[in-house]
Amino acid sequence: MKVNVEVTCTPEEARAFMGLPDIKPMQDRIMGEIEERLRNSLGAMNPETIFKTWLPASMQGMDQMQQVFWSQLANIATGGSTKKE
Repeated sequence: MKVNVEVTCTPEEARAFMGLPDIKPMQDRIMGEIEERLRNSLGAMNPETIFKTWLPASMQGMDQMQQVFWSQLANIATGGSTKKE
């Protein structure tokens, strides 16, 4: 014999029926605290520091590579040679 029972209820009703606690107020407080901490942390950091923190180390070396490129280009433009003879 097979019996199927279908119950339609909201999550709050199911939680109350099963005797589980309502943790939504606690979740709201914790999320508010996390949001406040994030805002304070971001407010204390300047954009350049955030940018360098989020980029991988290889991308941070792009500035140095760009400087080398421009110095070589300037050397060529002024008639200098890039090769040692």
